[in-house]
Amino acid sequence: MINDIKQSAREGMDKSIEAYKTQLSRIRTGRAQPALLDGIMVDYYGSQTPLRQIGNVVAEDARTLSVTVYDASAVKAVEKAIMDSGLGLNPQTAGTSIRVPLPALTEERRKEFIKLVRAEAEKGRVAVRNVRRDSNNDLKALVKSKDISEDEEKRAQDEIQKLTDSCVKKIDEILAAKEKELMEI
Repeated sequence: MINDIKQSAREGMDKSIEAYKTQLSRIRTGRAQPALLDGIMVDYYGSQTPLRQIGNVVAEDARTLSVTVYDASAVKAVEKAIMDSGLGLNPQTAGTSIRVPLPALTEERRKEFIKLVRAEAEKGRVAVRNVRRDSNNDLKALVKSKDISEDEEKRAQDEIQKLTDSCVKKIDEILAAKEKELMEI
């Protein structure tokens, strides 16, 4: 029982870290990354469809993304979705291919991104702590039903706390790396 709770805590915390990494991949740095366009939804025949399902996104070079749209009739919708994404991008269309040049980041924009990255890091830490809280509540329920002793609960809580600390440390390391990447010119 205790091992199941610890295992589920580990899995939950790992998922929180992965979700944080996914959010960070959508935040633009100085170089072109196809993940930058992952969050964009396109109005495709009346329904919101992820850009990845409508076209193929690749990094042409360090400052340019290329989107090859599968359906020629959707090119205008994809172009509009990229413009309206709030990423400050101006796509250029040529047939079924859309080139998305990434403008250089200004110092002000970099600082905005750093604030955003820090906010995402805090969300990741909170998610990890929520997993810890849920695990500790599960342990308390086992003590209440007299399935485990209070000493076993205390040991398990200590192990879960160590796991929490290591996951928060991972998030902080990822944050530091992303901040460094954002400040590179």
